[in-house]
Amino acid sequence: MSNTEARPVEMECGGQTDGPSSPDIEILTPRDVPLGGPRAMRVRRTLPQRARTLIGAWCFADHYGPDDVATAGGMDVAPHPHIGLQTVSWLFSGEIEHRDSLGSHAFVRPGELNLMTGGHGICHSEVSTPATTILHGVQLWVALPEEHRDTARDFQHHVPAPVPLDGGEARVFLGTLAGESSPVRTFTPLLGAELTVNPGAGLTLAVSPDFEHGLLVDSGDVTVDGTALKPAELGYAAPGRDTVTVTNHGQDTARLVLLGGPPFQEEIVMWWNFIGRSHEDIVRAREAWQAETDRFGRVEGYDGDRLPAPELPNATIRPRKNPGAR
Repeated sequence: MSNTEARPVEMECGGQTDGPSSPDIEILTPRDVPLGGPRAMRVRRTLPQRARTLIGAWCFADHYGPDDVATAGGMDVAPHPHIGLQTVSWLFSGEIEHRDSLGSHAFVRPGELNLMTGGHGICHSEVSTPATTILHGVQLWVALPEEHRDTARDFQHHVPAPVPLDGGEARVFLGTLAGESSPVRTFTPLLGAELTVNPGAGLTLAVSPDFEHGLLVDSGDVTVDGTALKPAELGYAAPGRDTVTVTNHGQDTARLVLLGGPPFQEEIVMWWNFIGRSHEDIVRAREAWQAETDRFGRVEGYDGDRLPAPELPNATIRPRKNPGAR
C-alpha cells in the first residue's frame, strides 16, 4: 500500500483539538489522485485532507474501482518503504499479490484482511494478479503511537466471518462491532468493518461514545443519521454518540466501510510513505531507503526495480490540526 505521488505534500498533522460533540455528520469529499505513470491507477482519497487529517488513528484512506484492469492497467506498485504505521488492505473484488521484507508472500482477496506493521521500517510490493478482471477496494493506514512507532515489522492475515444484522451484514476486520471482535492486534483502539445494507433497510449500530467515526460510502443511496452521503464521500461523526444509523434508500444493496477510534492526541508528520514526529525523522528515513540500508530490508520475488523516494520539498512544515467538532 503506497502513496506513489511524485510530489507528496509534507504535513504536520495535529492531535485532536477540543470541541463540543454534535449530532451533525461532517461530509468529507474525495480528491482524485493518480498512482503511477501514463496508465496510472486512479484513487479517490478522503484522508488526509485540509478539513480533517485523522479519524482516530486512521490517517490515510484511498478508495478505488471498480476498475476494469484491461483498460485501467491494474495495480503494480514496486517495492517501497514504510515507517511509523500499519497498512490495512481490504478488497471488494479482484486479487492482489503482496510481498514484503519480512518474507511474507500473501494474497489480498475480497473479505480478507491483510495488515502489515511498518514500525521502524518495512518495505513491500503490491501487484494485481492475472486472474483479476475488476479491481475494487480500499487502502488504509493507521498511525502508530509514540511508544510503538519503532516496533518490529509484522504481518497479519484474518478472514472475518459475516455477521448477520437486522437489515444487512457486517464483516468486522478490526476491533469490535455487533458482538463480533477481530483477533488482529493494533496499537490503539480501532474499529474497522465492511457494512452492507439491504435495499430499503436501515442498520442501527451500537458504537463507543469515546470514538470518532467515519463512514466511507462505496455504493448506494444512503443516509447516515439522516445526512445524505454520495458514493466515495466519507461522513465524519464526532465522539459522543452511542449509535450510528445507516439507511439505504435505493433498490440495490448499499456498501460502506466503517472506521473508528478515540481521537489521536499526538502530532505526526506525514510525507510520502513515512509517518514520523519531525522533519528530521522523515529525512533520516528517506536517506536510509535511498542508501538501501538494512532498516527496510528487501523484497524477494518482485520482477522489477524498487521505487525511488521523491525529492523532499523545500518548504517549512506547517501544522495542520483537526478542527474541533462542529
